[in-house]
Order: sequence, then structure tokens, then C-alpha cells
Amino acid sequence: MSQDLAAMTETHAVERIGWLRAAVLGANDGIVSTASLIVGVAAAAADKDPIMIAGVAGLVAGAMSMAAGEYVSVASQADTEAADLARERAELASDPLFERQELAAIYQARGLPIDLALQVSDALMAHDALGAHARDELGLSEMHRARPVQAAITSAGTFAVGAALPLGAAVLLPLGQLALGVSVAALLFLMLLGGVGAAVGGAPVGKGVLRVAFWGVLAMAATYAIGSLFGTAVA
Repeated sequence: MSQDLAAMTETHAVERIGWLRAAVLGANDGIVSTASLIVGVAAAAADKDPIMIAGVAGLVAGAMSMAAGEYVSVASQADTEAADLARERAELASDPLFERQELAAIYQARGLPIDLALQVSDALMAHDALGAHARDELGLSEMHRARPVQAAITSAGTFAVGAALPLGAAVLLPLGQLALGVSVAALLFLMLLGGVGAAVGGAPVGKGVLRVAFWGVLAMAATYAIGSLFGTAVA
């Protein structure tokens, strides 16, 4: 019977949240920041070369920044998790009776009678005491554990892919159509990304599309206005 119950598992969208968050953030940032940079420079430049240089530099710098930022952020989270687990491990070794009662109190607060809560606490601690406390006391699970290297690689890679899309559009477009063409292309890429990200995460597709489109348009409009202002001032 236990084998049958162990086999009854479901796959949930939340299981993808670790890599999906980093992937969507990286690709979205790559599209928005690079397209905004290209549009802003295009509004001020009279030649295509500085626009392309700015776009390539933005891709490289952005990818490295995303990798470093994600690694530092998630590594800090991992350090905090490790410290909490070390403390919990020490408490289990020094006062297991208190830890048993603490775990039972959590289950009682969730609706179990005290006797059953103590039985559940005993059973789970006998199986994996640290895992039980990590999951139910600290709120840590293997699904949501911090993975700095995975987050850094995912963010950098998806940023580069996202940034390459408006950069590729800029390569193909003539200077006179560059700002508008890159803006439209970036908007389409963002809407596609928002829809795919929402679908993979099990969220409403329309909401995801509108959300990324709004912020993308806002960012490109702001940089275009700044580029036009400085371009006029320089001229």
C-alpha cells in the first residue's frame, strides 16, 4: 500500500518557479534594456555605428551584470538557509524533546488533534528530523532551495538571447526606420515572452502579455524621449 501511495504524485507548475523566474527575468530584461538602449541612442545619433556598438556593449554588460547579480543574491539566500539548517541541526542534537513538541505544535496549529500531532511529529522525525523541521518550521523545501550557479547561468543566458532579438532587428533595419522598427519588434518579442512564460507557469496568458508589454513600451518611450532631448541639444 505504501508503494502505491508513494507513486501517486502530481506535477505542479510551482516546481518550475526557480528556473522559470530567472529565465523570464533575464529574457525580459535583455529585450527591454537593449531595445531601450538602441532606441535611445538612435534618437540622438546620426550614424548607425554608435547604435550598434551601444547595443553589443549593452548585451555583454547586461549578461554579465545579470549573472553577477543573480549569483550574489541567490548565494546570500543560500547562506541564510545553510545557517538556519545548521542551527536547527544543533537544536535537534541538544534538545530533541523540545524540537518534537515544537513540530507537533505546528501540526496542531494546522488542525490536527494534539495526540495525532505528536504521532506525526514522532514519525517524521524518525524518518528525517532535519528535513521535517526544515520544511515545516523553516519553510524550506528542495523545490525552492536557492541554487546560485543555476540562477546565474540561466539569467545570463536568457538575457543574452533576449538582447540579441532587438539587436538583430537593428542590424537588418535602415537608420531611418531603426527606432520604430526596433520598438515594434521588441514589443512583439515581449508579448511572446509574456505569453510563453505565463503558459509554462500555468498563469493567465493575457495578463502576462499585457504586463510585459506595458513596461516595455514605458521603458522604450522614456529612453527615446531622453535620446531625442539630448540629440536636439547636441544638434
